[in-house]
Amino acid sequence: MSFKFTVIKQDSMSQARLGQLATAHGVVETPAFMPVGTQGSVKAIAPRDLEEMGCQILSANTYHLYLRPGVDVISELGGLHRFMGWKRPVLTDSGGYQVFSLGALRKITEEGVCFQSHLDGSTHLLTPEKVVEIQEQLGSDVAMVLDECIPHPCSWEYCRDSTERTLRWGERSLRSRSKSGMALFGIVQGGTYKDLRARCAHELTQLPFDGFAVGGLGVGEGEEALNEIGIFTATLLPQERPRYLMGVGRPEDLIHAVRAGYDLFDCVIPTRNARRGTLFTSHGKMSIKRAEFTRDPRPVDESCDCYCCRHFSRAYLRHLYLAGEILGAWLQSLHNLHFYHGLMAALRRAIREGSLDDCAERYKKAYAEVRVQ
Repeated sequence: MSFKFTVIKQDSMSQARLGQLATAHGVVETPAFMPVGTQGSVKAIAPRDLEEMGCQILSANTYHLYLRPGVDVISELGGLHRFMGWKRPVLTDSGGYQVFSLGALRKITEEGVCFQSHLDGSTHLLTPEKVVEIQEQLGSDVAMVLDECIPHPCSWEYCRDSTERTLRWGERSLRSRSKSGMALFGIVQGGTYKDLRARCAHELTQLPFDGFAVGGLGVGEGEEALNEIGIFTATLLPQERPRYLMGVGRPEDLIHAVRAGYDLFDCVIPTRNARRGTLFTSHGKMSIKRAEFTRDPRPVDESCDCYCCRHFSRAYLRHLYLAGEILGAWLQSLHNLHFYHGLMAALRRAIREGSLDDCAERYKKAYAEVRVQ
């Protein structure tokens, strides 16, 4: 099946839309959340768990898989889907976030990004062309162009130069594509400068990308700027193409972004928070570390039907966390991801039924609180 995106219904009170994203490995109902499987694995979670909770698509990271185990190994063993035991769609990031997060280990030039491996110190040059080639070898359903995730704060001049380079890299990426079944997304950068966001979006949307991502948000600019720039940039992107807001994932942020018209999201928040003892519920966030849960027989969320909530108490989860038991990381990650997929399913249902405002208000009210009692 070739890549295709279809808008099924447009919400009458916002820019939110219900969609279908068709790929060679299945159809994704949007808006959808993608758990992050950086190295071909969602931390502490098996593919079977993800399938059972309704996960439709995963994200993985080109840079990390390129370094370990190596793209040749994955390709020889049947591609990324077979390698990681996942039959549904996979989106791969280009490594642009690593340009941001591994600042001391990389050098950016017009040719590409020269990385010093964080594993063994070896040097690697990733060019726009090579990044596309790697993702084609992995067998990605959706691939991202090489870009620079611009740090915050930065000057307008630095942001302009970086954004212009990302645009040139995007054109090179398109020219190097050789696999027709793999969708390629351009990435809108521009920091918190609306003129640069507008310029980048205008130039990218003149090119034949299959979809568009918005990067460089959720990197310290603050909630107000995140929402303002995210909403502004969404208005610049074509209705008929999917929109992916990269790396943004608090529940309240997802609700804002769905209302703004975004279709795809990914973030480490649900699994990272789970490993640190923070759980997401229909009533707000909960820290399972708190002493008040020592003898609490209730499940994490009495309205949740995940395996964790059906079988275990808050007291037991607190015990597992304090004892450092691996089971705790699995159960809590399972619950958090189940919550996230439930949130997205509720938003899709609300768009379909014309009740998005009511649905969004319920979640926003819950997450105005710091924790659940």
